[in-house]
Amino acid sequence: MIRIDALWLCTQPQDMRAGADRLLAVVVNLLGEARAHHGYLFANARASRIKLLVHDGFGVWCATRRLHAGRFVWHVPPTCQSGAAAPALQLSSQQFDALQLGLPWQRLSEFNTIRRC
Repeated sequence: MIRIDALWLCTQPQDMRAGADRLLAVVVNLLGEARAHHGYLFANARASRIKLLVHDGFGVWCATRRLHAGRFVWHVPPTCQSGAAAPALQLSSQQFDALQLGLPWQRLSEFNTIRRC
C-alpha cells in the first residue's frame, strides 16, 4: 500500500499524455519541491480524466482515472487576496474521496449539518 500523508490539487489543466516525469516537473515548478508521501492530483481541460502522482520516498507512482461520461468537479475557489486561483490546493482525504466520485468536494463542510429552512 502506498502511504499518502497530504494530497494537493494542482489547479491548472494538464495534457493527460504527460507521464510521471513531466508531471513531477510541473509539481517542482509550481510548488518548489515534491515531498515524500505527498500526492499531486491533475486533470485535463475537460475534467474527464485525472492523474494522481505520488512520491513514495524512493520513486514516483502515477495512477489515472477516466470517466466515460460526465466530468469531475474541478472548480477551485479563488484566493481572497489576488482573486486568482492558487497553483495547488491541499485536500483532505474526505475531499479527495468526494472529488474522485464526482461530488462537490468544495462544499463538504456545508453537508455536515442539516438545518431547518
